[in-house]
Amino acid sequence: MTFMALRRLTLSRRLWRLSGVPAVGFRGTKTSTMGVTEQHFEEAKEKLSSLKKDPGNDVKLKIYALFKQATRGPCDTPKPGMLDFINKAKWDSWKSLGSITQDEARQQYCDLIGSLVAAEDGGSARESAGAGAGVGPRAYDSLLVSTEDDITTITLNRPAKKNAITTQMYEEIIEALQEAARGPSVVTVFTGAGDFYCSGNDLSNFTKIPEGGVEQMAKAGGELLRKFVKAFIDFPKPLAAAVNGPAVGISVTVMGMFDLVYASERATFHTPFSQLGQSPEGCSSYTFPRIMGFSKANEMLLFNKKLTAVQACQLGLVTEVFPDSSFRTEAWSRLRSYAKLPPDSLALSKQLIRSVEKERLHAVNDAEVERLMERWTSDECFNAVMDFFRSKAKL
Repeated sequence: MTFMALRRLTLSRRLWRLSGVPAVGFRGTKTSTMGVTEQHFEEAKEKLSSLKKDPGNDVKLKIYALFKQATRGPCDTPKPGMLDFINKAKWDSWKSLGSITQDEARQQYCDLIGSLVAAEDGGSARESAGAGAGVGPRAYDSLLVSTEDDITTITLNRPAKKNAITTQMYEEIIEALQEAARGPSVVTVFTGAGDFYCSGNDLSNFTKIPEGGVEQMAKAGGELLRKFVKAFIDFPKPLAAAVNGPAVGISVTVMGMFDLVYASERATFHTPFSQLGQSPEGCSSYTFPRIMGFSKANEMLLFNKKLTAVQACQLGLVTEVFPDSSFRTEAWSRLRSYAKLPPDSLALSKQLIRSVEKERLHAVNDAEVERLMERWTSDECFNAVMDFFRSKAKL
């Protein structure tokens, strides 16, 4: 065995031992703002020790970091030396969580352990049923997906990048929606990790030009966007957003197709399309005027007006606004009560309401994608995006 292979094996074994519960006491409030009690947190730690399969070093580092953030808060220890490979890997993972709160770290810890347990349980069930090599629930790279109390929660999980959506993340969200549609949960909820709900497109998507040039990039991006928005149009169950912070671009435009949007008072809603030389998407060119009237929709979609949570609620884009200090407690309490309603009644009623405009939404999505593909290949859009990058570089 080579030195590098031995080091990787040692790292894997030590991380697995250390990814569980470090010898520190539980700190923080009795109940987190997302409804994670101390009992839930303790149960998650017990579930971790029951896992039979090694989830890999990356996941084990994430578990370790979330536990440290949940019990101690943001990373406050000196950076280990470069040759201290194991402790440096652990430190880097903890540091990458930034300033997310202990409450959110506890929630993410429970969600991640829950997804790993669900994946093992799903695999065992398929084996006993003789279902072959099907794929069950999985741990995503940029999402945390969990199901509890008949609610599937999809958490956008790139807090260090303000949950900006990459190409891979688009694919994962589509897959997570498809899993939630097939699964037993009654309500599906989107939220964000950290201080942001979502900062919209990761604009690095526009810098990865393939061999086929800008036209090929625009075509591939357009088809992915069409598929992404279609997943929201066709989603058959009640869909809610718990907007915990600023929301930008595509994360805002698709809200016109959500059944409930709860927002923290610190949330904002911004669709800066013309500023970037682009045009509306997410069916917002149809849903926003329908929800808030043409003049107010034009302020957002044409003139880049940013709305506060209260303004968005007054215009009908947001269902209700809660104080930031009690946002998750109140929002999740409502959602859990809704998830106890008869599931078939909820799903069939939602489908009946959506059927009236479903065909139109698909047509709007197609038209918006075609327009955006034109925009992405234009000099105006290219120059606007480059100006944005230059302005960021000066900060």
